[in-house]
Amino acid sequence: MSILDTLLSWFTLNIANALFIFVIIIATIIVAKIVDSLLKAQLKLLSSKMNIDETVYGLLRRIVVAFVYLAGILIVISSVPFLENISFAIFASAGFAGLVVGMAAQSSLSNIISGISLAAFRPFGVGDLVTIHDEYGTVSDITLGHTVVTTWDNRRLIIPNHIISDEAIINWSISDPTILWPIDIGIGYDADIDHARSIMIKEAKNHANVLHLNDVRRYHPEIVGGKEMRVVVTELGDFAVNLRLTFWVSDRSVAFITGCELIESIKKRFDAEGIEIPYPYRTIVYKKDITEN
Repeated sequence: MSILDTLLSWFTLNIANALFIFVIIIATIIVAKIVDSLLKAQLKLLSSKMNIDETVYGLLRRIVVAFVYLAGILIVISSVPFLENISFAIFASAGFAGLVVGMAAQSSLSNIISGISLAAFRPFGVGDLVTIHDEYGTVSDITLGHTVVTTWDNRRLIIPNHIISDEAIINWSISDPTILWPIDIGIGYDADIDHARSIMIKEAKNHANVLHLNDVRRYHPEIVGGKEMRVVVTELGDFAVNLRLTFWVSDRSVAFITGCELIESIKKRFDAEGIEIPYPYRTIVYKKDITEN
């Protein structure tokens, strides 16, 4: 007789126990959902009062719910003598089963272990601005299996945790959110470098998102006056003198658009004041008086 036939015959002879098991299954599902909702509300309240990271309480909530389901499964197994006997045999061969399951679910187990590691060591948390896989966005959720990053263009990037644990991550939100952002502009060799530098500095100072000295010194007291915005010559290129403007902004979320707006305003000022931004060009020299052999 197969295991399924044995179970069916047992349920037929034990209607009361079968109803009890059915009630336990339904109750387990309901209790798990209630516990999940209560923990979500209570832990969020504690987070606001005690400054608990959302990453930690999200992982704790999922572990508690998993234990609720595990308790329900154990009650069901203990209510069916046939399953209880099988469970002892399973536990007796747990070493072999664990090896088989570990090999079959290596990726899943690696994700779970990596998820616990992310919650414990916290290289980033929910709400942090990060760059992962050359994608910039906000961490919106961290589960036991994967991490969800909402990118700057509102895509949901779902990355398995074991990949993240092996990846170099830029966390723009740890400790100091300010960012030193560069933009590069080339000017002609005949242009006045000092004049171009003064225009670039002035345009940066006039932008609302660019931090001035007092704001920068709140995070970087070592910076002296005149160093919060700089223009340096980075290269004498084939057709242009390349200048780099560096400036501070409050966080990564405004850095890119600020740089774009500054490039536009500097270009307009250069046009108005006669500073050339040259196109690539080549000088072709023809050899004269070619003699024929």
